[in-house]
Amino acid sequence: MEHVKCLIIGSGPAGYTAAIYAGRANIAPVEYCGMQTGGQLTQTTEVENFPGYPEGVDGNQMMMDLRQQAERFGADIRDGMIVKADLSVRPFRVTTDEGKEISCDTMIIATGASAKYLGLADEKKYSGQGVSACATCDGFFYRKKVVAVVGGGDTACEEASYLAGLASKVYLIVRKPFLRASEVMQRRVLENEKITVLFEHNATGLYGENGVEGMHVVKRKGEADEEHYDIPIDGFFLAIGHKPNSDLFKEYLETDEVGYIKTFDGTPRTNIPGVYAAGDVADPLYRQAICAAASGCKAAIEADRFLREME
Repeated sequence: MEHVKCLIIGSGPAGYTAAIYAGRANIAPVEYCGMQTGGQLTQTTEVENFPGYPEGVDGNQMMMDLRQQAERFGADIRDGMIVKADLSVRPFRVTTDEGKEISCDTMIIATGASAKYLGLADEKKYSGQGVSACATCDGFFYRKKVVAVVGGGDTACEEASYLAGLASKVYLIVRKPFLRASEVMQRRVLENEKITVLFEHNATGLYGENGVEGMHVVKRKGEADEEHYDIPIDGFFLAIGHKPNSDLFKEYLETDEVGYIKTFDGTPRTNIPGVYAAGDVADPLYRQAICAAASGCKAAIEADRFLREME
């Protein structure tokens, strides 16, 4: 069994930043990138709001930059997934998808969260070409354009309100005849003249030659007065929630009702000393690359301190 001082699970801004700091601390971190090397940012086109890139940067390029920086400081970055973890013993033990067993003194979990999608084939077809799951990340590209947001909860209302400050018009597609959002958020949406709420509507598809140009919708699906029609739009935003990739650790770590790993006292510490959670897997609120990177930094510093105390 291979033994390492610090094991980082997951890539993306949190994982790579943790690897940079752990590498510079000379604790020889080993990082497994997971099923999506580079994380969610590899699915977007241009990132404009990460410090240090005044002209913006391609999401894949940015992740390559972070990876190269981590490798420069000695991080051992490996492709592959961790499929089994045992946090009940020390050192902690994990198994990779190739059956390799590794033990570690500290662990940084940076497995992220996956946006929930409707399951339409067009969502994948137009990924990065008009389909997004983050208004804060991509809303800037739709200034003075027409967009649609799918969802009826607080997140959907918040994203619709945010986009209304940028876009010329926002359609909020709500499956039910009411909003599930809090009263304050409902009022904010319903009183915004730029937002049109389409109750009892479902998006059934998207169309466009060079990116999203419109969506297919059905009103009152399954009812006698069911109606199908198209709405021209430039951007399609999913706001039906995220699923934190924490299932592997739920047996050992405290999570909230959705599955986000709980951290304590403003740190990346979990309920198990020596185990840290960084990035979107522990962040239900912000879900931004810069926040993930910051938490990865904190996690590596905590891991280094823990190791020095052990010694």
